[in-house]
Amino acid sequence: MIKRRVLKILSVENSAADADQINDTLVKSGLQLNVNWVNTVQELRKALRTGVWDIVLSNTDVPQLKPDEVIQLLLDYGQDVPLIIVSENEDEEAAVSLMEKGACDYIAKKNLQRLVPIVRRSLRAAENSRRVNITQVALQKSEARFRAITTNLPGVVFQFLLTPDHNESFPYVSNASETLLGLSPHMLMANATLFSRLILPEDKKNYERLLQISAEKLSTLNWEGRIQVKGDSDIKWISLRATPKMAADGGILWGGIMINITRNKLAETEISHSREQLVELSSYLQKVKEHERARIAREIHDDIGGTLTAIKCELVPCLDSTPRLSDFYQKKAAIIESLVDHVIDSTRRISMDLRPGILDFGIVAAVQWQAKEFSRRTNISCHVSCEEEEILLDADLSVAIFRLFQEILTNISKHAQATKVWVSLAEAEEKIVMEVLDNGCGIDPEDMKKQDSFGIRGMRERCQQLKGSFHISGEPGIGTRVCILIPILEMRPAYQDDSVEIPDFKSEYESDQRSFMTINDRRKQ
Repeated sequence: MIKRRVLKILSVENSAADADQINDTLVKSGLQLNVNWVNTVQELRKALRTGVWDIVLSNTDVPQLKPDEVIQLLLDYGQDVPLIIVSENEDEEAAVSLMEKGACDYIAKKNLQRLVPIVRRSLRAAENSRRVNITQVALQKSEARFRAITTNLPGVVFQFLLTPDHNESFPYVSNASETLLGLSPHMLMANATLFSRLILPEDKKNYERLLQISAEKLSTLNWEGRIQVKGDSDIKWISLRATPKMAADGGILWGGIMINITRNKLAETEISHSREQLVELSSYLQKVKEHERARIAREIHDDIGGTLTAIKCELVPCLDSTPRLSDFYQKKAAIIESLVDHVIDSTRRISMDLRPGILDFGIVAAVQWQAKEFSRRTNISCHVSCEEEEILLDADLSVAIFRLFQEILTNISKHAQATKVWVSLAEAEEKIVMEVLDNGCGIDPEDMKKQDSFGIRGMRERCQQLKGSFHISGEPGIGTRVCILIPILEMRPAYQDDSVEIPDFKSEYESDQRSFMTINDRRKQ
């Protein structure tokens, strides 16, 4: 058995008997009631403050509580309750006035049979109003959450509508459009073509093609392209993703988001450029390696091979049975000895090219030796300054630094047109610091970016492999400065053999080093 709802009715009447009369009329219709009778302002205030009511019935002839006061008190206490006016007499003018002020309906007591349908209708209207209010509150909360989400999203949330007659519009655009597109939401919603005008001409055809495909197949629209905001010199990359659905009027409505992907695109471009450079550098290094192998093979064949052939030719007459004087064999032995000495010298020279033996004495000695050889070969004065007698390094790291130094000197001899070179080598804060300064023609920043500047690119890549850094700078007519910083990373040799005597290259330059100034002082001059 379904339990009926008990209606809570607040009755404003002159007497309890009048309230009971109305109560009886409602009860006879089958309604279950809980009626509270009041006839003063104080009683009404208390009732509104302490209770929740379904219906308020108010007589127009209560001396201490007029209908206008009832309406006002209902408003003051925030009671959105149907108010039905019950009058002793019919007064159409009063009815119209009270209903304009907020009364739900007006009825004369002689027509109380109409009260029941009026009550039922008023309850339904109140229930519908309550549901509408609940829905509106829920909608407002939902909109508030949606706006909070769209405000914090790193992009523009939008709705885009294409009507059957191909008119475009933006029913909704989030506030982020001003930051990304330089257009306020109101501007875009007022004129949808403003967006397509931002797209660069070379990307616009692809956008229109993908939009058409999405409209025809109702497939997701994915587009990446470039835009240029009016008054902004920079070009932005944006990614647009939207899902379409059929609109009520037969058009197509997309809901989606567009975000700024400029940084990603720049990173992709940089990575692609770096890969191209690495491929070019790898190809260049492979060619250099093959050329070096060919050179070494040629020297072994032409020099050592030719000398060994000559030794064999000198030995052949000594192996037959023909009697000869001792002077003959002595001359052959002298010639063979001379040829063997030549082979030894050639072997030492080729071996020094592959890996200078001076590296066994440490990086400081190797740099000093290479500087001396560079000066002898090019007639370019090269001074080395190093406060430490020796810097203990791993053998591989020593070779890497030495090759970097060789490459720097090679570039100076080829391009710098310098007459003096200053080299500083030091260990500071677990790093090897090498600085090379020349007084040549300098280097232009654009020259360092050239595709064929493999020397600089190779040195930079080698330093990066060693987790170090490579810096080069210069000014035309003043000179060029190269600075290399490479972390030692505990790459120390396992032991140091104290029995190995390190040559004192410093003594060869004592007179020059007494007059050395720091590299910075040289640069000031």
